[in-house]
Amino acid sequence: MFAYYLRLGARSLRRNPVLTGLMVLTLAIGVAASISTLTILHVMSGDPIPHKSARLFSPLLDNAPLKSYVPGYREPFAVQMTYPDTMNLLASGQGTHRTAVLDIAGSVEPPRADKPPTEIRGVAVNADFFEMFEVPFLQGGAWGAGDDKAGARVAVLTRKKAQALFGAGDAVGKRFRIWSREFQVVGVLQDWNPVPRYTHLLNGNGGKFNGEDEIYVPFRAAIEAEQSSNGNTSCPGELGAGYKGLLESECTWIQFWFELASAAERPALQNFMDNYVAEQRRLGRFERPVPARIYDVMEWMEFMQVVNNDSKAAVWLSLGFLLLCVINTMGLLLAKFSVRGPEVGVRRALGATRPAIIGQFLVETGVIGLAGGVLGLLLSLGSLWVIRQQSRDLSVVAHMDWPMLGLTLAIALGASLFAGLLPTWRASRVTPALQLKSQ
Repeated sequence: MFAYYLRLGARSLRRNPVLTGLMVLTLAIGVAASISTLTILHVMSGDPIPHKSARLFSPLLDNAPLKSYVPGYREPFAVQMTYPDTMNLLASGQGTHRTAVLDIAGSVEPPRADKPPTEIRGVAVNADFFEMFEVPFLQGGAWGAGDDKAGARVAVLTRKKAQALFGAGDAVGKRFRIWSREFQVVGVLQDWNPVPRYTHLLNGNGGKFNGEDEIYVPFRAAIEAEQSSNGNTSCPGELGAGYKGLLESECTWIQFWFELASAAERPALQNFMDNYVAEQRRLGRFERPVPARIYDVMEWMEFMQVVNNDSKAAVWLSLGFLLLCVINTMGLLLAKFSVRGPEVGVRRALGATRPAIIGQFLVETGVIGLAGGVLGLLLSLGSLWVIRQQSRDLSVVAHMDWPMLGLTLAIALGASLFAGLLPTWRASRVTPALQLKSQ
């Protein structure tokens, strides 16, 4: 019966191609507008490491002075931490892995004299960083915990930067100079660009979605080279003299991550952080009545507002536009079905039940929805291409994946069926006797 209704629906569409075309186009435009914005939101808010995101935590401590405290207000420097807190957390033994993340930059002196120095940007981290975030290697590997303690002058480079410095071939073991110190390459990364760049949302080289850290060196090696942050540094008070003054200050300039063996260990980590804050408060720090906070990956992206309010508003506006298109389609369907009263009357007189009439007309609206979905998909792909031309960040996130493709067709089909409910119900209410008498 369904196949029969499907054939009836296809024939009905050909009876009035102009009206059918208007309905398909109306649905397609509404679907394209909503899917384009939903696709961007889907990529922006996606879980970049779903099998581990509930076990990776970024802790935050509020060490700002009490005099400027406003309950509920988020200070901009609360998203990083001080050097003393970083060292204490690294030594805490909490979790299975721990790492600091410090933005660094410098001028690399390549070994070949015929090549000019080149600027390079990246991060100083601990050896755990690579296993925590499952960073893939093309050559060599990460340095060890002993290198962390010794502040070894070793480095991991991206594939592009290694080729730029040393040409094609194995770069492991080769040396270069940065910060007037010689470093040895121990590993070269495969292309690794998680979207969003959750490990480096703050000060990220290239933004939250685009760019790439070109170099990774041990955190202690960067400290011994007296490297301050290449990103934000916020100081609530006066600094002491020199680099030592920065290290001993309450300035926040370092990011931090824990990895736990399981998400069930979160309460234990929160308890440790609360006790740490209480201990530091007894030592005269942390004047504000603000508890320590820990965020897993998805909570961290929400806290950092990876998806801003403009993007969310755009999605709601596009869904509102889709609803408007559905209402217009409903009006066109009412006009189309209202002239088919005699046809329905004859079918009802010959024994067709009311549910059969409803099924026939809903199948017909479903055919319209599928046609609108296919056209809407093409329009969505075109609009996403236009969006990708607007900025580097949008060029990364404005891509449709298979789930969104399926959602496009589902939305089009659902919208058309919703639009067809009222016209179908009215068509099924036709009284056969009156229709036959009028003929």
